Amino acid sequence: MASSDSAAGSKAKARGPRSKARRRWRIGSIVIVVVLIGAAALLGGAFDPSYQTSDVDHNTPDAQLLARGKYLTAAADCAACHTARGGAPYAGGDALATPFGTIHGSNITPDKRYGIGKWTSADFYRALHDGLGRDHPLYPAMPYTSYRGITRADSDAIYAYLQSIKPVAQPDKGNDFAFPFNLRLLMRGWNLLFLKNTLPDVSVGASQQWTRGRYLSNALGHCTECHTPRGALGQLKLGSTLGGGELGRYQAPDITPAGLAARGWTPQDLQVFLARGYAPQGSVYGDMYEAFHHSLRHLNSTDNQAMVAYLLGDKPPAPKPVPPPAQAGGGQGQSVMAGRQHYLALCAGCHAVDGGGKPDVAVAMQGNTTLRNTDPHNLLVVMLDGLDAQSFTGYDAMQSMPGFAGKLDDAGLADLANYLRLTWGGQKADVQAADVKALRGHGAVQP
Repeated sequence: MASSDSAAGSKAKARGPRSKARRRWRIGSIVIVVVLIGAAALLGGAFDPSYQTSDVDHNTPDAQLLARGKYLTAAADCAACHTARGGAPYAGGDALATPFGTIHGSNITPDKRYGIGKWTSADFYRALHDGLGRDHPLYPAMPYTSYRGITRADSDAIYAYLQSIKPVAQPDKGNDFAFPFNLRLLMRGWNLLFLKNTLPDVSVGASQQWTRGRYLSNALGHCTECHTPRGALGQLKLGSTLGGGELGRYQAPDITPAGLAARGWTPQDLQVFLARGYAPQGSVYGDMYEAFHHSLRHLNSTDNQAMVAYLLGDKPPAPKPVPPPAQAGGGQGQSVMAGRQHYLALCAGCHAVDGGGKPDVAVAMQGNTTLRNTDPHNLLVVMLDGLDAQSFTGYDAMQSMPGFAGKLDDAGLADLANYLRLTWGGQKADVQAADVKALRGHGAVQP
């Protein structure tokens, strides 16, 4: 099972009728409050500041500014949402599923009818900083909650680059939100309640490299959007920044210094992971693969090192040693031994009998970051769904991995997970069949 750190996922939790009713009442009450605040904000013009246009509106940008804007656009990972698979660059159309409905990335080419060709640099900065488009508030699926930290100079450079690319006359696909979330008025109230600064205060004595890394991670790269937990209305819980989040099929793991060190990450390995897409701890997959492909691999070495300095800290904690291969014991023995048989039959051909993996085929199991995660969620999803083939920098690649939802039942997959986690991840063999059953579906093949 090719597995590593990835972003995004959620696990359903059973609730009784009474608890469901209470939760609906609480959410309904919050929605009413937000609607009222939103109406007041609309009438009062809140979050609608006036920004001045800049030189990029009146002068032809030089080559240096455009090159800088192109680099910053990649660092901000704009293509991930604004370029559909197989579509024209930045012409929109990519779908993003949220708990409130499906939203599609908009056209941000300089087309005057369907894109941002009529936008000024002030319009663009207001969208990044306040979540306000020319005609209506934006939904926070556009990560203005993080982009709010982008400087005006960097915003102008990105704007200049986007205005220089080929315009594409492609209309937006629109969004699929149920009432009342289809009312953009709500976003005025949402902003008043939840739009805050995602850049934490600079630590006393923090280095310039750490500060640059914080800007790259929390503003441009908007890592907080996936790796931070959210409240009932989608607001970031900034008190737990980068502590792990839920969005979509995968879970975004804890990428605080302590969380990374617990899974064995060193500054050197993390630098390689962000630049090449793989490291001894595994390879990128899921939404993290998209972030790597569109953004992280394009960072220069200075910014790569700065991001790592922020994520692990100026004084990185000592990484937890790779656990030695463990043996089953006690009540875990039967499940783990059954899991070993499944591994030899289904996995060892690519990952090797000893879990060493094979270059350009499959990652190693020993010390794999997903196996070392205390939560088996992402491991179970990978085993159920499989992974697409992945290309990294140069000629490096990983072959596709089939899903085993149709080959093993819930108990069999739980046994396999227990063998992997105990043998190479240093975790308890405590995965149950019910844990697997809760994650079936979403494209997995039913046995």
